[in-house]
Amino acid sequence: MKTMLISGAALLASVYAAPLAATTVEIEADGPVVELSVFESVTVAPDIVTIGAGVTTDAPSAVEAMRQNAVRMQSVIDRIKSLGVDEKDIQTTGINLNARYDYDRTNERQVFRGYQVSNRVSVLLRDIDETGEVLDALVAAGATDLSGPNFSIEDDEAAKSEARKRAITRAQKQAQSYAEMMGFDDIRVLAISEALQGRGPVPQFASRDIAESAVAVTASPVQPGQVSTGVNISIKYEMIDDGESEEEDEDG
Repeated sequence: MKTMLISGAALLASVYAAPLAATTVEIEADGPVVELSVFESVTVAPDIVTIGAGVTTDAPSAVEAMRQNAVRMQSVIDRIKSLGVDEKDIQTTGINLNARYDYDRTNERQVFRGYQVSNRVSVLLRDIDETGEVLDALVAAGATDLSGPNFSIEDDEAAKSEARKRAITRAQKQAQSYAEMMGFDDIRVLAISEALQGRGPVPQFASRDIAESAVAVTASPVQPGQVSTGVNISIKYEMIDDGESEEEDEDG
């Protein structure tokens, strides 16, 4: 006789990666067992978008490069806030200071040219219709490179719940089909676990450098398209006969 284990943590799978306290329940399986892995996703319209904006400056000294960069980045951040973006939705993602060298082929040596500072921020927009205007405004404010936009869903629990229902329904049908082909009347769940899919794939712009003299005539066209979110469910079923099911009910 086989003994299968089912974890309460698996049944209560969460979007968070932190482990849950698990209660182990022993379920005995007398008949053959079939294990299925089913993936289902739901496609929905995005409601938030993330873009990246950066400023790069060059100067003979590290102090001057940092000073110039700070002034220009502050201008970019002030412009972002003036567009109605909440401060909590603006996050610095990296500040880098590097010495710049050119290679002198004649003398075969590196020649110091100064310092370069790059500063980038990530901006979360809750009105995706304004994405194009915001991108153009950032360039006008002094941003020298952009990345994104990355479209997603702020709360995808409803979509994941729908995907979960579809996955379980499909798994039930597949398991029942196996049982019928093997000459069994019914199935019962022994164990279930779930893995969540990220909120993608999503359309993106490639990160690109922008000339400081660029002038926006119209807002950059941005198409949000659709994003997907889903779940992958693994379920173990025992194949049983109607007589076995009735006996279990009587014992219970």
